[in-house]
Amino acid sequence: MKKTIKTGLLLAGMAATALALPAQAKECKPSKWGADDEIGSANLITPESVLKASQLVKRGKTQHLGIVIDKTTPAFGPRSLRVQIVQPGQEYGRTPFPNGFIYNDEVVQTWFGIGSQLDGLGHPGVHGMFYNCNKGIDFVHTEGVSKMGIEKVPPMAARGVVLDMAGHAGVAYLKGGEYFSVADVKAVEKAQGTDIREGDVVLFHTGWTEAMLEKDPEKWGSTEPGISEEVAQYLADKNVLAVGADTWGVDVVPPQNKGNIFGGHIILMVENGIYMLETMQTGPLVRDKAFEFFFVLGPTRIRGTVQAIIDPIAIY
Repeated sequence: MKKTIKTGLLLAGMAATALALPAQAKECKPSKWGADDEIGSANLITPESVLKASQLVKRGKTQHLGIVIDKTTPAFGPRSLRVQIVQPGQEYGRTPFPNGFIYNDEVVQTWFGIGSQLDGLGHPGVHGMFYNCNKGIDFVHTEGVSKMGIEKVPPMAARGVVLDMAGHAGVAYLKGGEYFSVADVKAVEKAQGTDIREGDVVLFHTGWTEAMLEKDPEKWGSTEPGISEEVAQYLADKNVLAVGADTWGVDVVPPQNKGNIFGGHIILMVENGIYMLETMQTGPLVRDKAFEFFFVLGPTRIRGTVQAIIDPIAIY
């Protein structure tokens, strides 16, 4: 594995990557689920698939896949989180109710693309085009998207698998700029006995967040190990439901191919309608050898949004 994991191109940082020429636009093809489809791979969720996935529960254990976030959590670009606790109508000891009942509320100013998050199909695009040949000019508005909003994502209940890429490489964590090949992924599938199947939620454990988020948050958010473009296509060909990792962007940064930043997002989401799960807490699953589990997620249903702060639950 050490020999097959490759180091990505060392650019001068995200700014230099952003200045590179964009990849050539591909001819857009309507989704296999129809020209009007807005939920992509979520079409794979059926009563039969949910019942089958639920049979993976053997120990009765549950595990948070989301991390705890606060105002110090680093995030992509300008994203941030701010929380204020208030006591409406209770200034100077006023009591809003005759029985003395009081309460705290919170006012939150945040971006939904911070911490553990779900990327919806209205989030990434290429040259103005999004999933299923939807043009941004037709559905993206300041007050929300009119297509492919997070509120349309159905409950996600599916077979989940976590692939221990760090363990396969014989390291505690992969370094920023390292990416792994299809051969690496297949080797881990075989070693763990967790073959990737249609409708799966596939998570990659790189060890990056556990090793770097608290130790060096600036470095954690400026580079990361991740999937190669070939791995993204391999997963798309497998018809998976979602792809995630214990990194903030799943894709390798700096990118595998100069100028093609977030190439996996383009292949998985824009071209195939497959959801992405970022900053997943995979370490506990790997240490518990829970390589296969029942994945459950109900995203916050805020109309017109394109991302969601999430805490999926692994049940095994």
